[in-house]
Amino acid sequence: MNQHLQKILDYIEQSEQFSEADKNALTKAAKDTDRDLTISEFKLERTEKVKRTTATLLEETIEELEKKRKAVEAQNKELEIEAALERMRAVALTIRTSDELIKVAESLYNELFILGFSNTRNAQVVINLGENELYLICVYTEGSAEIFKESRYETSPIIQNLYDELDASHDALYQKEIIGKDFEDWMEWRKTTISNFDEKLLKARSVCFYLYSIGEGHLGISTYNSITQEQLEILKRFRNVFELAYRRFMDIAKAEEQAENLRKEKETLEKTLTELQETQKQLIQSEKMASLGELTAGIAHEIQNPLNFVNNFSEVSKELLQEMLDELAKGDTEEVNFIAKDVIQNLEKINHHGKRADGIVKGMLQHSRSNSGEKAAVDINVLVDEYLRLAYHGLRAKDKSFNATIQTDYDTSIGKIEIVPQDIGRVILNVITNAFYACTERSRSACTDHNLKSANKINNVIKEKEYVPTVSISTSPLEGGKGGVTISVKDNGTGMPKHVVDKIFQPFFTTKPTGQGTGLGLSLSYDIVKAHGGDLRVSTEQNIGTEFIISIPITP
Repeated sequence: MNQHLQKILDYIEQSEQFSEADKNALTKAAKDTDRDLTISEFKLERTEKVKRTTATLLEETIEELEKKRKAVEAQNKELEIEAALERMRAVALTIRTSDELIKVAESLYNELFILGFSNTRNAQVVINLGENELYLICVYTEGSAEIFKESRYETSPIIQNLYDELDASHDALYQKEIIGKDFEDWMEWRKTTISNFDEKLLKARSVCFYLYSIGEGHLGISTYNSITQEQLEILKRFRNVFELAYRRFMDIAKAEEQAENLRKEKETLEKTLTELQETQKQLIQSEKMASLGELTAGIAHEIQNPLNFVNNFSEVSKELLQEMLDELAKGDTEEVNFIAKDVIQNLEKINHHGKRADGIVKGMLQHSRSNSGEKAAVDINVLVDEYLRLAYHGLRAKDKSFNATIQTDYDTSIGKIEIVPQDIGRVILNVITNAFYACTERSRSACTDHNLKSANKINNVIKEKEYVPTVSISTSPLEGGKGGVTISVKDNGTGMPKHVVDKIFQPFFTTKPTGQGTGLGLSLSYDIVKAHGGDLRVSTEQNIGTEFIISIPITP
């Protein structure tokens, strides 16, 4: 019990002034008070304990919150750095040309500014091009971008030394602070060589360079005065982005070099192609002129026959008219009438052969006229026979010793078909001329090979001493009942080996000696037939002969 209450109880017990009932009432009140005091003390003590516990918990909570705050700030800072790095990676990957390398410097400058680099002077990318100590410089500062090439020998001695140190540092963060007398000298050099001098340098005590050296590239920043250790650690984390940008630049530079080489090669090829096309045009014209030459020689022979008839009948008619004058003088009218009839017959023959010569000349003009490419209904048998005679007489005109047996088999049921007559005529002329040429070559071989022993040769080889040059031409309806014509030109000439057949329709391929063929005849013929929707095939056997088959369908 409380000592003060105990004294009061003792006093009440000893006092005679109080009745027994009062003593009991006062004792009970004192004990009740003591109990209430005990309860109050307990509650007070418990409250103090709670307060102390609460204070302790609050202190621990505040400390924990502070730690968490710092952790969150650090995490946010880390996220900001990672976001900055990711944005720079994205920029590096968007580079398409070497000039766009300035985007990396711009991105670096802006990202570092967001991260609190307030004293950044510029962000820069330096690439050693290795061409006469030439450097590609990309500089970005406060919304201004600049890209240029600079020789180390055109800079100040301080920057020359910086380049040397940069080139010597491999895959490392290079740090350089220009301070004191060097800073003053560098400032004077900047004032005299740079038109847009940076006025902020006047307030700086030094200028610092923080550049990563990767391969032949250097990427980083320069600052007014030095940066903090924390900022230095952040800058180090940009190393991988620098490497990505550098690799990207090197790939692009290589691709640009290859593209430039390809452009030059393309220009060379285009020039060569133009020259080849011009040469091809000349060769095609030469082939056309050769074809025209073949025609001219044949036409000259063809036209000579009617002209001879005209000349001969003219001379005979002249003599008959002279005789008629003599008979008129004698008055022998019967003889005059007889002679007049002979003269009339001669004039009819002159007229007939004159028209024949006129037809030949018109045919020549039609062939030599520029081809309009228009189709016309043509009697294919007449066309084939005309070009057969022209080809034969053309060869005879060039080589008097040439002779060959000609066999024809024209199907009269074919009638007229729609073709470009000049083009198909050129095809027929070319194929028949080749057939005659093959026969000529075999004839010459037969004349020069005196030691041929037919008994020792392959059975199906004709004895050369009995060789008779023969060219067979036939026409027939196209198989399948769809209309059209098949033209066959067959010879018993030298034939061709398989490796020659595989190339026979290739442009500029020829088996003739140099100067005797352009190698375009069959190639052009193949293209002409294909343009008509047809086909040109060949079958051949050495020392037996060759057959060319021209198939031309009826097309709308």
